[in-house]
Amino acid sequence: MELLIKLLIAHFLGDFIFQTDKLIKKKEKHLLGSYHLYMHAGIHAALSWLVLWQVEFWYVALIIFVTHLLIDAGKLYFTTKKNMRWLFALDQLAHIIIILIIAAYTSNLTFTMSAAYLKILWPFLFCILFLTSPVGVMLKIFFTRWTLTDDETGIYGLKNAGKWIGMLERLLIFLFIITDHFSAVGLLLTAKSVFRFGDLSKAKNMKLTEYVLIGTLLSFGIAIVIGLLFKNYVI
Repeated sequence: MELLIKLLIAHFLGDFIFQTDKLIKKKEKHLLGSYHLYMHAGIHAALSWLVLWQVEFWYVALIIFVTHLLIDAGKLYFTTKKNMRWLFALDQLAHIIIILIIAAYTSNLTFTMSAAYLKILWPFLFCILFLTSPVGVMLKIFFTRWTLTDDETGIYGLKNAGKWIGMLERLLIFLFIITDHFSAVGLLLTAKSVFRFGDLSKAKNMKLTEYVLIGTLLSFGIAIVIGLLFKNYVI
């Protein structure tokens, strides 16, 4: 389990933290001719080796490099505006299946386990990482089916403010859950609703209201589920 969590951490770091929008656009533009594609796969391989930190598992990094390169190349060639959500999901599923296979095989070999406190730290770091950019990107991909512009809503906000608000609220909910402060989750939801009420009533736009509600419920729901899983199965 520890090995699996470490490889998942490396995956989410490579795909959501160290992969910028600029890098994605360059990959989409040049496809297999872009060195960014190979660099991206190389980053995943390097991160996988770093989190394992055992020389004898060098082949894990090589497998990650080759499979990530092939999966991402296939995704680049077949992605369109209509199927981008499904291909994103299939892309992530394929990467995770590869990681599961590697973890299952490698677990039968010698693997140096971390100290007891690190067995809690690794899952904790994974949850924190997953609730930041990875969930944000997943929600962003999900919401591509709907488009809202500033002119439609009449609301002009700070650049990327929604992204940071979402990450902070998910992290707070996670911390509230694992520390048994469940009432604070309701307080946070109430506080956000109060602050959002002015914008929604001003816009008088049902589309905006539904957009905000779906986003809030999904964001809160994911954070609550992750918090409960960590609390019940890790701590």
